[in-house]
Amino acid sequence: MKITIKSGPLSWQAAISATPTGKLIYQSLPLQGAASRWGDEIYFTIPVDAELEADASELVSMGDLGYWPSGKAFCIFFGPTPLSLGNEIRPASAVNVFGRIEEDLSDLNKVKDGDVVIIEKS
Repeated sequence: MKITIKSGPLSWQAAISATPTGKLIYQSLPLQGAASRWGDEIYFTIPVDAELEADASELVSMGDLGYWPSGKAFCIFFGPTPLSLGNEIRPASAVNVFGRIEEDLSDLNKVKDGDVVIIEKS
C-alpha cells in the first residue's frame, strides 16, 4: 500500500505494511494534522484508535512510520529524539511500526512545529 506524505511544497513516498495498524491507517486516509517536532521525529494526532501490537518497538529505524497509541499519533522518525542514546532512534514509548518512507529523508528537517502535514493514498 503506497502513500504520499506532504508538507507545503515537500513530499515523500512511503509504503504501508499490511499490519492491523497499517490497515486501519490506510483505510482512514486522507489524513492531515499540525506537525509537532520532538527531536528528529514529526508527529500529530490522527482519528485512529489502535492498540499496542505484540511486536511494538521501543527502538525504530530512520524512515520508519509509527503509530503511538498513548497519543493516537502518526509518527515519522528520521533521527535521534531527546530520549535517544547515541545514534539510536527512541520514541517516547513503544510504537507500532506500520510503514516506511522509501526515499531521501533530508527535507523532513524542514517541517516545523505547526506546519500542516497531509497523508493520502498514492
